[in-house]
Amino acid sequence: MISRIWHGWTTPENADDYESLLKNEIFTWISNREIAGYRGIHLLRRNLGKEIEFVTIMWFDSIDAVRSFAGEDYEVAVVPPKARSLLSRFDAKSQHYDVKAKLEV
Repeated sequence: MISRIWHGWTTPENADDYESLLKNEIFTWISNREIAGYRGIHLLRRNLGKEIEFVTIMWFDSIDAVRSFAGEDYEVAVVPPKARSLLSRFDAKSQHYDVKAKLEV
C-alpha cells in the first residue's frame, strides 16, 4: 500500500470555505473517477494562528494506482484552480510512502 501525503495552507478567513470545497467537490470528484487501487482519503486540519494547515493523506494499492490519479509525473500535486484560489501556499509535490504496518483497534 502507498500513502500520498500533501500539505496546503490558507488564511483563517478561507479555511472553512477550503474545507467545504474539499469535502463537497474535490473528494467527490476523486471518488467519482473510480480509480482502480484508490482506497480513500483522510483530511487533517491544524490552526497555526495566522494560517490554517491542511494535510491530505490518500491511500493507494500501488504507484501505478497513484499514476492513474495524478499522471505519469505522479509526485506533482493535484490542486484544481478553485482550490488554488483559496490557498495561500501549498506543496508543489506530494510525498509517497510505502505503508509497512497498519493497526486498527
